[in-house]
Amino acid sequence: MSHFLDIHSLNKQALLALLDQAQQYRSNKGKGEAILAGKTVAMIFEKPSNRTRVSFEVGIRHLGGEVISLQGAEVGLGKREPVKDVARVLSGYVDAVVIRTFSHDIIQEFARYATVPVINGLTDQSHPCQVLADLLTIQRYFPDFSQLKICYLGDENNVSRSLSEAAQILGSQMALSGPSHALGGYGDRVNDPIAAIKDAHVVVTDTWVSMGDDEKDLSPYYQYQVNQELMAHARPDAIILHCLPAYRGKEITDEMIESDQSKVFEEAENRVYAQQAVLARYLT
Repeated sequence: MSHFLDIHSLNKQALLALLDQAQQYRSNKGKGEAILAGKTVAMIFEKPSNRTRVSFEVGIRHLGGEVISLQGAEVGLGKREPVKDVARVLSGYVDAVVIRTFSHDIIQEFARYATVPVINGLTDQSHPCQVLADLLTIQRYFPDFSQLKICYLGDENNVSRSLSEAAQILGSQMALSGPSHALGGYGDRVNDPIAAIKDAHVVVTDTWVSMGDDEKDLSPYYQYQVNQELMAHARPDAIILHCLPAYRGKEITDEMIESDQSKVFEEAENRVYAQQAVLARYLT
């Protein structure tokens, strides 16, 4: 029994195998063999969720499984009840647990005590399911990851960290450009967004304001906005990704998210198939 907490827990072979499985689910619109028949997955959401909750619930049901969704206040991880107690109790009830929470320490502690697979639906440090969907989207347009340049623009966060881990595993070039480089890790930190985006195959951005960070000064970020002027320095066939929700007019313009280069809504749909591949690997 193993857990899916971070991209860096996978080697290249395992990561590509997950993508191959996800491609198969995508070709069938997520309707595969009922491999989760008789299994129940619990999902704990300490952060608001749209895509994560819906895509997991749809994916689980299409594979024949049952799902129970719990809000953070109902569980009170580490507050109402110790994390290790919740982990052991739920392990006696269900076949896997998906957690969307704040601190990465919480999901790591939960996994230490759980006796069923634990899947990271998002923490402040890591967003591996999102990045699997990103890779699935990228692979459709640029199959050879070793020949790929990915440019991440804006605020370094859980998405940029997980994407950098994937790029390192797959041998892709990674450039990150933004006002701060607090997270470290793989990739070239390039202060000049024009230099960072030059000849990029994939341009990725995310919201500048994380949940609970509403007072941030955004003035240093606008030079990293994904707009037509900046995209002119990427490859002509470059694609744009954003995990959503998007704040149009801030990290990306309305024009670019609605452009032919934008694969944002395909990326969102791919969450279903990427997560089905994770469920198939860790629950069967």
